[in-house]
Amino acid sequence: MTDREPSVPVPPVRPALVSLLAGVAQAPPGWTGLVTPQARLDGDLLLDETELAELHEGLRRLYGPSVDLAALRAGLDLAGLEALTVADVERLLPPEEVR
Repeated sequence: MTDREPSVPVPPVRPALVSLLAGVAQAPPGWTGLVTPQARLDGDLLLDETELAELHEGLRRLYGPSVDLAALRAGLDLAGLEALTVADVERLLPPEEVR
């Protein structure tokens, strides 16, 4: 018996979100490889306040006004802001349509 739990596959980040993040970050080629569910918006992707505001507006354009990144961020302390991940943003999004 080991102390490690079995690994659970992590679904990839929605392509539309990856594209939006790359656009607001004005990312160089290969940057999208950094966009994982666990990637922190601040610490890993290095998004600044202007880029986060652009992300907020882009999310609302793509998914509607109910997706409110600004409200989520407003409820966090400094440690919470530093820990905010791509997965946290994805949880704001409406469910993907079943195809």
